[in-house]
Amino acid sequence: MANQAFSRAAGAPLVSGNSVRVLRDGGENYAAWEAAIRAARRTIHLEMYIVHRDAVGRRFVDLLAAKAREGVTVRVIYDWFGCGIGPVMGLFDPIRLAGGDVRAFNPPTISSMFGWLRRDHRKALVVDGQVAFIGGLCLGQAWEGTRGVEPWRDTAMELRGPAVAHVERAFAESWAHVGGAPLDVDVPDDGAVAPAGDVDVRLIVTEPFTASMFRLDLLVTAMARKRLWIADAYFIGHGPFADALCQAARDGVDVRLLLPHGSDVGWTVPVARSLYRSLLAGGVRVYEWTGSMMHAKTAVADSRWARIGSTNMNFNSWLGNWELDVAIEHAGVAATMEAHFEEDLRQATEITLSPKGRLLVTSTSPPRGPARRRELARRSARRVVREVTGIARSVGASITASRPLEDFEVGPLLLLGAAGALVAVAAVWRPGLIGWPVAAFSIWAAITLFVNAWFAWRQK
Repeated sequence: MANQAFSRAAGAPLVSGNSVRVLRDGGENYAAWEAAIRAARRTIHLEMYIVHRDAVGRRFVDLLAAKAREGVTVRVIYDWFGCGIGPVMGLFDPIRLAGGDVRAFNPPTISSMFGWLRRDHRKALVVDGQVAFIGGLCLGQAWEGTRGVEPWRDTAMELRGPAVAHVERAFAESWAHVGGAPLDVDVPDDGAVAPAGDVDVRLIVTEPFTASMFRLDLLVTAMARKRLWIADAYFIGHGPFADALCQAARDGVDVRLLLPHGSDVGWTVPVARSLYRSLLAGGVRVYEWTGSMMHAKTAVADSRWARIGSTNMNFNSWLGNWELDVAIEHAGVAATMEAHFEEDLRQATEITLSPKGRLLVTSTSPPRGPARRRELARRSARRVVREVTGIARSVGASITASRPLEDFEVGPLLLLGAAGALVAVAAVWRPGLIGWPVAAFSIWAAITLFVNAWFAWRQK
């Protein structure tokens, strides 16, 4: 019954006969990725949310271009939003000039006003249909670290065996989505491929609104009996998932969350902290990683089940993105994941509640020298984003009285109040200041509807 429940929740069968190697951080991952690329003889398929225009990103671009010149078929999918201006600045030109094919995922179009908000957040590399790498790492200097700044903490995995064909098929579907020629990828029947190991896995291929990983995360939380340890980069797991974690903790399950103390997307930390009080009151133990950035998306349960992939525990990732994760059912792999988690806790601070119900967070020493200057500059650039993005959640809690407000939410509430007052004054004093933006938005929406109606009529 458990196998049936997992298969239906994930929308993926259990595939036996695989080997899995857990790769910790950029050092282990990039070395393995580069070795596989250099050994490629037929195809290299890379689907990557971000390829930074830095030393690491250019190193991989140059390596892929070299393989394309050797006659290897190189196909690259990058996310239009994730990569920013890098492609415009010629980041992928060496691959194209060498004969490789590089395509952007889901750029803005006139027929889709907000469709571009859904991102291809997958991080996958498949070489010769024989080996695949899946995890949370993108390609960038942050995962190797720089002078004065530690590498980001992250996890990915090397996969060999019958399940690699499922990864190839997921890439083929993405390739068709970005307009590439159809790829002939067949998933063999059970037993048609010689086993590479004794690990059972499920490849969880998520598209917008399918919620495959969300269903599986809820199911694992409900079925955990002894422990459930989770590491996540951008945790906003409110609602049913937070309730499920608390229910498991009340039933005696050792539930632990390892989250970042600071983040490249700064507003996510205070939003996550707004959930801490209810989680701690429910018995969940919460830790914050005190290194440069906790970017892993992993979980391990009952020393038997684990998952590694790209899906963060928030509804944008669960419901809005294209994601790719692997659920692993193997005691040896789970033991490795648990050992890594315990090692990470030695560089983490546990968050507790005071007798008055306030969060107690042990402060960490701020970075010094050049690292501190870079950190201050980054914080300054993100300050407006943090405030604006935090408004919706703070206002929702204030209006619905769904939870007590924290002291750090005063800023967003005051900001929204001031913005509302300014809009009211502008509407009375100069109605055109409000009317023209509304008219422009309405015209954009009308054009989008007319274009889509035209395409639908032509197809009929």
